[in-house]
Amino acid sequence: MGTWGTAISSNDTYADIFGSFFELYNDGVEVSEISKKLIADNQDLINDKEDCNNFWFAIAKAQWECKELEKGLLEKIEQIIISNSDIEIWKQLDSSEKDIKKRKIVLDKFLEKLHTKKPKARKRKKKIIRKPVFEKGDCLTFKLENGNYGGAIALEAIYETEYGHNLIATTRINQVVKPSIENFENSELLILNYDNWDLKECINWYLPIRHKKISHLIEVVGKSNIQTEFDINQSMLGHVADFEIWVIELANKQFKSEETKPKPSKSKTIKSIVQKSVKRKSKWKLW
Repeated sequence: MGTWGTAISSNDTYADIFGSFFELYNDGVEVSEISKKLIADNQDLINDKEDCNNFWFAIAKAQWECKELEKGLLEKIEQIIISNSDIEIWKQLDSSEKDIKKRKIVLDKFLEKLHTKKPKARKRKKKIIRKPVFEKGDCLTFKLENGNYGGAIALEAIYETEYGHNLIATTRINQVVKPSIENFENSELLILNYDNWDLKECINWYLPIRHKKISHLIEVVGKSNIQTEFDINQSMLGHVADFEIWVIELANKQFKSEETKPKPSKSKTIKSIVQKSVKRKSKWKLW
């Protein structure tokens, strides 16, 4: 269960299901049909004890937004929250007492909200075609908490879509001087081993829906000639919308952790990631 906070929406499952719901909704599909499709397509989540609640919370909130919350689903959410079954999952995952208390408050407020009547149903939105905010090969630098420069690379840019994805690889760049193109091309991928992260590789598809608010934190220092093609439709990598959280903050926390804990023994260079891909698909080439 990819969780980054105690809020109802602060996990990968909720974000994916809620987003998928409104993609179909904005395409004109009826709420009942959307719900049936998502239930049919996500039986693995529904049968996952750790993640099933997040799935149902997302469906319930989406139906509520459309003023079509099903009575049976509301009763299901009531049972989950009142029985403390979701809290039990958090306890089994060794969450802190502080987080468990916060989660309980969040759940109670969520149930209270579902019992209210939304004044108007959410309007269907016309799809907007967005350009990616970075070009393929852009080398991005930003300031870390320790005063050094960090770095990430835009490995891919997807055009002519609603989201304008970039594939962002966060690097282990952590240096006093602003990094050069060569620094980026020879950098290692950031791998996390602090807290509960189990060697997570920091490479994700970035959706720039909130990018304007944090664009001032990032500087493009140059561009590498990346010719490798990354297919978003065949990718199993995560999708994130907060650069400052999923790139900058994760780098800060990992480097802070390494002041008292060894860095991951596992390592990968940006070049090696692509070289491995080249072996699978000969058309892929980097630099």
